[in-house]
Amino acid sequence: MTRVTGKFQITLPKRLVEAFGIRVGDEVELVAAGNGIRIVPANAARSELSSEERLRLFDEATQRAKKRAKETKLPPATDRGWSRDELYDRGRAR
Repeated sequence: MTRVTGKFQITLPKRLVEAFGIRVGDEVELVAAGNGIRIVPANAARSELSSEERLRLFDEATQRAKKRAKETKLPPATDRGWSRDELYDRGRAR
């Protein structure tokens, strides 16, 4: 676990520095990644995709998801002992 100093500085763990070949004076990029922060060494190969390539990959993933949805059939609903209307009545004043 790394701690942030009073100057908002952090120390990178040695195992990561060695694994990614980071040296003193190298630049790293801090990138927002959802609920976290990604640290990208400046010497890392960039895999920037064009908008067309990103859309193509998205379309392919959508087609795969649709195919899986067609192949996966849900079992028929069974009697659960309650109805949908009963769900909306619970907790209300009568």
